[in-house]
Amino acid sequence: MTLIVLGLALWWGAHLWKRVAPGSRARMGDPGKGLVAVLVLAGVVLMVIGWRGSAWLGIEPVETVFVWDPPRFLIHVNNLLMLFAFYLYAASGMKTRITRVIRHPQLTAVKTWAVAHLLVNGDLAAIVLFGGLLAWAVVEVILINRAEPRGRVPEPAPMGKEIGAVVGAVVVMGAVMLIHNWLGVAPWG
Repeated sequence: MTLIVLGLALWWGAHLWKRVAPGSRARMGDPGKGLVAVLVLAGVVLMVIGWRGSAWLGIEPVETVFVWDPPRFLIHVNNLLMLFAFYLYAASGMKTRITRVIRHPQLTAVKTWAVAHLLVNGDLAAIVLFGGLLAWAVVEVILINRAEPRGRVPEPAPMGKEIGAVVGAVVVMGAVMLIHNWLGVAPWG
């Protein structure tokens, strides 16, 4: 659990540095970007190691603290939310029509991903990890919205980009589900 919390702290700190202390971040210039990348990567590594150390995955004999027992039907809700999260992430890069409505599609994808995982994981480690990332995404959106007015709404994307985002989301989700299965997590229920 300590590694998860430390990883979350690095993730939060690296991402919020620009928002909380913009002058400090700006003075570092390009090397600051490298530092942010290293801190984010270190945070992800710590979160993954901390997560894999939970007894639920059978990696290490650590006692798992269960907070609640998610009903099995939530696996299907999770999968629908995950498909939407992958679509939002793809839509962000492709500037599809949904970006006309949702100002922060990548952060909304992270929030959707976190909520989906909170629905199907009832152990304390999962609540700390996914809840911590959900809270970060909410704070990030609030800080961005306060600091920067919304820019011009993008023009509607061509239908090819819409189709590309949907197909890309399905393909990436399938790959991620196969990786989850390979790691011993049954995403299909």
